[in-house]
Amino acid sequence: MHRLRTTVVRLRPIAAPQTAKSQTQARLAAVGGALRTFQPMRSYTASVSAEPFLNGTSSNYVEEMYYAWLENPRSVHKSWDIFFRNANAGAPPGAAYQSPPPLGLANAQAMVGVQPNVEKLVEDHLIRGHHVAQLDPLGIMAAIDPEFYGLDESDLDKVFRLPTTTFIGGSESTLPLREIIQRLEMAYCQSIGVEFMFINDLEQCQWIRQKFERPGIMQFTLEEKRTLLARMVRSTRFEEFLQRKWSSEKRFGLEGCESLIPALKTIIDKSSMNGVESIIMGMPHRGRLNVLANVIRKELDQIFCQFDSKLEAGSGDVKYHLGMWHRRINRVTDRNITLSLMANPSHLEAVDPVVQGKTKAEQFYCGDTEGNRVMSILLHGDAAFAGQGVVYETFHLSDLPSYTTHGTIHVVVNNQIGFTTDPRVARSSSYPTDVAKVVNAPIFHVNADDPEAVMYVCNVAAEWRATFHKDVVVDLVCYRRNGHNEMDEPMFTQPLMYKQIKKQKGVLQKYAEKLIVEGAVTRQEYEEEIAKYDKICEEAHARSKDEKILHIKHWLDSPWPGFFNMDGQPKSMTSPSTGLTEEELGHIGHIASSVPVEDFTIHGGLSRILKGRAAMVGQRVCDWALGEYMAFGSLLKEGTHIRLSGQDVERGTFSHRHHVLHDQNVDKRICIPMNHIAPNQAPYTVCNSSLSEYGVLGFELGFAMASPNALVLWEAQFGDFHNTAQCIIDQFICPGQAKWVRQNGIVLLLPHGMEGMGPEHSSARPERFLQMCNEDPDAYPKFSAEEFAVRQLYDCNWIIPFRKPLIVFTPKSLLRHPDAKSNFDDMLTGTHFQRLIPDSGPVCEKPDGVKRIVFCTGKVYYELTRERKNRGMDNTVAIARIEQLSPFPFDQVKVETDRYPNADLVWCQEEHKNQGYYDYVKPRLRTTVDRTRPVWYDQPPSRTPAHRGRYQ
Repeated sequence: MHRLRTTVVRLRPIAAPQTAKSQTQARLAAVGGALRTFQPMRSYTASVSAEPFLNGTSSNYVEEMYYAWLENPRSVHKSWDIFFRNANAGAPPGAAYQSPPPLGLANAQAMVGVQPNVEKLVEDHLIRGHHVAQLDPLGIMAAIDPEFYGLDESDLDKVFRLPTTTFIGGSESTLPLREIIQRLEMAYCQSIGVEFMFINDLEQCQWIRQKFERPGIMQFTLEEKRTLLARMVRSTRFEEFLQRKWSSEKRFGLEGCESLIPALKTIIDKSSMNGVESIIMGMPHRGRLNVLANVIRKELDQIFCQFDSKLEAGSGDVKYHLGMWHRRINRVTDRNITLSLMANPSHLEAVDPVVQGKTKAEQFYCGDTEGNRVMSILLHGDAAFAGQGVVYETFHLSDLPSYTTHGTIHVVVNNQIGFTTDPRVARSSSYPTDVAKVVNAPIFHVNADDPEAVMYVCNVAAEWRATFHKDVVVDLVCYRRNGHNEMDEPMFTQPLMYKQIKKQKGVLQKYAEKLIVEGAVTRQEYEEEIAKYDKICEEAHARSKDEKILHIKHWLDSPWPGFFNMDGQPKSMTSPSTGLTEEELGHIGHIASSVPVEDFTIHGGLSRILKGRAAMVGQRVCDWALGEYMAFGSLLKEGTHIRLSGQDVERGTFSHRHHVLHDQNVDKRICIPMNHIAPNQAPYTVCNSSLSEYGVLGFELGFAMASPNALVLWEAQFGDFHNTAQCIIDQFICPGQAKWVRQNGIVLLLPHGMEGMGPEHSSARPERFLQMCNEDPDAYPKFSAEEFAVRQLYDCNWIIPFRKPLIVFTPKSLLRHPDAKSNFDDMLTGTHFQRLIPDSGPVCEKPDGVKRIVFCTGKVYYELTRERKNRGMDNTVAIARIEQLSPFPFDQVKVETDRYPNADLVWCQEEHKNQGYYDYVKPRLRTTVDRTRPVWYDQPPSRTPAHRGRYQ
C-alpha cells in the first residue's frame, strides 16, 4: 500500500551489523512474537503508520524495517519506533503496538474518535474508487458507504484535517466531511477510475494524485470542446457512411466506442507537444478503417475502393489488416509528425512486440536514447489483452535495457465481451487490464460515453509517458453496438446485454446535446459539421470508383527510402562478392582472439578459447564461431549495424560465441571486442533476451523492418524452440512480402541436429519452413545462367539477398568438429556464397564410373564421408552438399547430375522420412533430371525426431 512506500527501507533494505548478529536474532524473535499476537485496529493512524501493515506483514519486510530502525530510529514512522522499542523491552504479546495520538485541531475533542476513520475513507477512495466509478456506459455501479468507516449523518458537517498526502483540499488543509466525500467522489468515482496504489514509487503515486484530486482540474476551453465534437462527428459519421454504402460487408466498425478516435488524437497532440516526432501504432481489426481515415489520415477514396470486389487486392481481408505510413502536420501543434500503423493478422496481440521492435529501431537510428522523439501506442481488445500470453511477454520487455521503448501507451477498447464470450468465463481477473500491473503501469479506466473524461485521461497518459518514460494503460469501457462483425447476431449469446445496447443513445448525440445545453455550440453549427464531413465522404466515394488497383505506397508501414526504384524493384539486382582481403581477415581474427581493453581479467577457460582462435588465424582457417566473427566484423567495418538477440546469445548456448567478455573481478564490467574492429565502424548490439520466443522474435522482426541497411538476427536456444514463436513465422515472416507488402531481412539462427539430446533439443523442423516456400517443385525456372541465382532470390518469399528473411539451420556438434572448418582461401576477395558444394575428391577423375551421387545437407556430410572411406567407396560414390535449400539450386544440381550420368540419385538426411528435407527435395531433384531417374531414400517415418537416422 502507498504508506508503505514512503519509507526508504522498503526500496533499499539495510543489512544488520554482523557483530550483533546473535543479539539481533534474539530481538527479532521478540518482534516476531509481538507480531503473531497483534490484533489490528480498524483505523489508520497517520500517513506512514505501522498499524496498517502489521497484520499479515511478511517477516522479511519487518526484518528490513527492524534493521533500519537499529541504525536510525528516525528512519521509520513513530508508530514503528514505539513498536520496536516495546518489543525490544520485552512487552507482553499484543502490547507492543501503540496508536499515536491523532493530529491536533481546534476541535480535537470532537474529532479524536473519528479522524483516523476519515483518513481511512480517503485511502479507500484511492484504492477502491475505481470499483464503484461510473465506468460502464450501460449503467451498472456501486458506492462506498461512509457508515462502513464508523461515520454517520452527524459527522457530515464536522471539520477534519486532511491527510498531508491528499490534494483534494487544494490550498485548504481542513474541510467538512460532506465536502471531503464529495471531492473524493468527484476525483475517483465518476467517469474515471484510477488504479495506481500498487505502484511502489511515492513520486509517481503523488503525481497521479495531483492529476485527479485537485479541485476543478478537469476543465476544457470552448475551443477544446468544439474540436472534440468535430472529432466525434468524424468518428461516428465515417462508420454510418460505410454502413449506408456497404451494409452487407464486414468492416469491424467502431460503433459503441466512437470516442477512440478523439482519444488517439489527444494522445498524439499531447505527445507532439512534448517533442515526439514519430509514433508507431499497432491495433486489432475493430475500428482500423476509422483509425486509418481519421487518425493516420489515409485518403478516403483509397479506403472506399477496397470494398469493390473487382479490385486486385491480394487477400480479401486486407482492408482491416493492412497498415500505413504517413508524415503530416499536426494541426494542434503545427509540428511534423510521422504516424505508422503496422499491419496485423487476425492473431490478436501478435503485432504488440513487432511494434515495440520497430519503435526501438527508430529510436536507435535517430539517437533517441530516452524515447523523447519516437514512441509507440498499442491498441487492444479486452478479451485478447487478458487472454493472449504475448501481452505479458511484451510487457516484460518494457524495462529491459536492449528492448525498452521508454514507455508505451496502451489503449484497451473494452467491449465487456469477447466474440461471444462473457468476461465471467473469459478471465480470472477483475479487469482485463490487470496484467499491466506486473510492470507497475498505472491503469486509467474511463467511461467511453464521456468524451471529455476520455480526453482528460488521454492527456494524463501522454504526460505520464513523457514524464516517467514508463508504460500506462487507458481502459476505454464501452460496448459493441453490433456483433463481432456487422453480419453477426449477438442476441444469440448476450440477449440482456444487447437489449440494453439497443436502447443506448449514441455518444455523439449525447455529447452534442450536452454542448448545446451549455451553449458551447448551436444546433445549426452541429448539423453543419455533420453535413461538411458527409460531403467529404461522398466526394471520396465518387473518386474511389476510378481506382482499379491498390497503390502499394499507401500500405507501406516501413518505407525504405533510397532502396527501391520508382517501379518498386530493388536498385541492385546483383549478388556481389562477400570476400575479404587477407589483411582484413587477419585483423578481424586478431580482434576475435584478444581482449582489446586494458586491465581486464577473463575466465581461464575463455583464455584457452581465445588462444585456440589465434592458432586458427595463424593456420588460415575458421570454425563456425570464427567464421561468424569474420562475417559480422566485416559488415560492421563497412558501416552495417548488426543486432543479435535471443536467449544466451552473448556467450552462445553451446559456449562457442563469447561475444561479451566479463571481468572476473569487477561486477558488471564487460567488453565487446566486436565494437573495437575499426574507429568509424557501425555499432554491434548483442543482447541476451528474456526467456521468450514469441515476444522476442516479434520484437526483432519489428526492428528489422525499420531499415534495409542492418543485419538483425534472432537465435533460438535450440532450434526446436521456435515453435513457440510459430505465429510470428507463419503470419508475418513467411507471407510478409506477398500479403503485407513488407520488406524484411530478419535472420533466424536455429541450432539443429540429431545428437542424442532428446526430441526437445534435436530438430528445428526444417520441413515446416520448406513447406511454406513459394517455389513450384515441378517447374524448372526459366532464367538465364547469368541471372539464375539472383532472379530466384528476388522471386522467393524468404532467403537472401534483397533483404528477404533468412532461415539458417545452425550446427551444434559441428561447432567443434575438427573437419568443419573453412580455409581463408574460401573467403578472399572475389569469392561468393556457394549454394551447392560439389564433391572435389577422386570421383571427379572418372565421373562415368560413379555409381551413386548422394545429395545431403548439414552435418550428415561428415558422417557420410567417414563411412565412404571406411567402405572403400571413394571412387564410386559422389557426395554433394546443398547449402541453399530454398530457393532450390536447380541449375547447380543439374550440373552435378549431368556430371555423373550413370549414377543413382540418393537423398540422405538424419531425419525420418516424414521430417526434414526429403519431401521438399525429392520432387525438385526429379524435376532437375526431367523425371528420368528415381530418387532413392531409405528411412522410415517416425512420430518424434529424437531417434537417430540410418544411412544406406
